[in-house]
Amino acid sequence: MEKIFDVNPFVVRHKDGLDTVSINHFHVIMQFLRGRRTFGESHRLRKYIKKNFTLSEFNILKVSKTNIVVTVTNLSKNEVEYKCIRDFDYDEFCDWIWISCNYIPFMSLVNKNECDYGDGGFSSLVPIREAINRGAKEIDVVILETETEITKRTIGKNPFSLMVDLFQTLLIQVEKHDITIGKLAAKNKDAKLNLYYTPIKLTDNALVFNKKHMKEWWDNGYNYAQNKSDLMSDSKEL
Repeated sequence: MEKIFDVNPFVVRHKDGLDTVSINHFHVIMQFLRGRRTFGESHRLRKYIKKNFTLSEFNILKVSKTNIVVTVTNLSKNEVEYKCIRDFDYDEFCDWIWISCNYIPFMSLVNKNECDYGDGGFSSLVPIREAINRGAKEIDVVILETETEITKRTIGKNPFSLMVDLFQTLLIQVEKHDITIGKLAAKNKDAKLNLYYTPIKLTDNALVFNKKHMKEWWDNGYNYAQNKSDLMSDSKEL
């Protein structure tokens, strides 16, 4: 968390092997007093991105055949924008990667080119159609939710946590819409679409970053997807 937030709007407590999340009242009040528009700030994340995505790696990718695109939401114009690595220098593209991660209003709202930007997921969470429009013929889509709702959700017991739950509900609906549109686009363009869901529910709050848990999610999800692919291959052979 400390590598992402320079102003963390959450307090995470560990008890009996579980994480409980509550509002950091001091940080949120200070944000209001400073005239900030978000509950938290995530400028440390930008530094972390540049530390782990080097200039030399950027240059190699930029001249390669790989077309890397990030999605951002232009809140000023109320529309989605796609930023391609080929169109920007290193610092600019790192800015767009960072902006694409900023879950408003809990992370930084970024003003760039006289517009306010945030997480691309608010407008296009699973941009399958955009990938097809850019020429993709086979698409692997990793969806960080189970295919069906496994357990009943526990809704927040205070306005702040309720807001987090509300945003997650809205994003899930955007996700479902994007997948539906993507399936239609794939069918019309004769593109192969591989959907990979998670085997278990990952978290109740996607803004709590626990390295140990996230590594376990990655390993479990990779193995699950790999086994699913093997099963699909076997069924085709049969």
